[in-house]
Amino acid sequence: MQAAPFCRDCLTLSGKASTGGRCPACGSPRLLEHPERDLLTIAHVDCDAFFAAVEKRDDPSLADKPVIIGGGKRGVVSTACYIARTYGVRSAMPMFKALKACPHAVVIKPNGDKYRVAGRAVRQLMFELTPLVEPVSIDEAFMDLSGTERLHHASPAITLARFARRVEDELGITISVGLSYNKFLAKIASDFEKPRGFSIIGRGEAADFLADKPVSIIPGIGAAAQGRLAKAGITKIAHLREVQQKTLFDALGRDAQRLARIAWGEDHRPVKVERETKSISSETTFDTDLRSFEELEPVLWRLSEKVSARMKASGFAGRSVTLKLKDTEFRLLTRTRSGLPATQLASRLFEPARALLKQACDGTAYRLIGIGAADLCDPAEADKGDLADQSVVRDAHREAAIDRIREKFGVGALQKGIMLRSRQR
Repeated sequence: MQAAPFCRDCLTLSGKASTGGRCPACGSPRLLEHPERDLLTIAHVDCDAFFAAVEKRDDPSLADKPVIIGGGKRGVVSTACYIARTYGVRSAMPMFKALKACPHAVVIKPNGDKYRVAGRAVRQLMFELTPLVEPVSIDEAFMDLSGTERLHHASPAITLARFARRVEDELGITISVGLSYNKFLAKIASDFEKPRGFSIIGRGEAADFLADKPVSIIPGIGAAAQGRLAKAGITKIAHLREVQQKTLFDALGRDAQRLARIAWGEDHRPVKVERETKSISSETTFDTDLRSFEELEPVLWRLSEKVSARMKASGFAGRSVTLKLKDTEFRLLTRTRSGLPATQLASRLFEPARALLKQACDGTAYRLIGIGAADLCDPAEADKGDLADQSVVRDAHREAAIDRIREKFGVGALQKGIMLRSRQR
């Protein structure tokens, strides 16, 4: 039985059928109608062009202009508003290509602090609906609204529609919602009608809906896995249903069973309230390519200090360090040192990364460098030192003193001598 139409504009639940696909009360075409609408509880909420939306909210003069959030001409696009996207601008596109496609775009440098405040505000409103919120990134999350009908006096679908309107009215940005019976399908649904979308995929339609979709829509199936599957003649989800398990296992190993279930719309992953932080990193794109170790070393030190500060602020220590480099052809090089003593110290992150950088400096021109700490652990385990390495305690005291001075007088109050060689201040 078809549920009574609910209007996402006037928030009216009509007792009569829609007329020509429009709300009987206000005439809006934005109706929430689906046979399973009031039976589904798993949602994926995604903020629309989030960084650009926050900038447009804070500067109304940008409302009708193409806006790109990103670095300089050598950087990449972080977010493009929907106007800019009509010109072909996309996230992760090199800035020079984005500006070639849309030369009149307004380019704004990312403001992480501002976006984090806005993201937390959206998240807080989510927690008012259900405690089962699983953040995926600063601007998206899964929600499980099972059992919330009595609390909100409405089905999860209607509660989410009211929530979307509240975000728009109170926070000045828009969201898109995908609703289904599992996380995989909810995530797919949230991409359907952006911006300000609300799409539903029910149990009754899932298998048919998925059949002709490319395997690339499955989480975890990247370019390499797609290539292996294509060699086996598997390009669509329907092919996963027909192929023998051995063929799938040969292509993807242990992941074969998960794909076989996904092919029929089965995803048993619960919405997890706490999402584990797996790594903490920092990177920068240069204005001009850098080749020599002497040029890159001070930049690496500055990034090591940033990662150290973030680890201290978030209450983590790390036991592995990863160096990231991207050359002028956008080829990515990553090198990792694992099994290190747990640390939060910039100097202890820098040293293994410095050794990796020295090996990578073979004359190649690099446009980006980054450093990350992973294998995270409790900081209580870090920087204790032992008989073989008694200097770590001294390093920890020195960095703590520097942190206190910088907190009082600013980051530039004390700098390592190596920074005098930096071309990327």
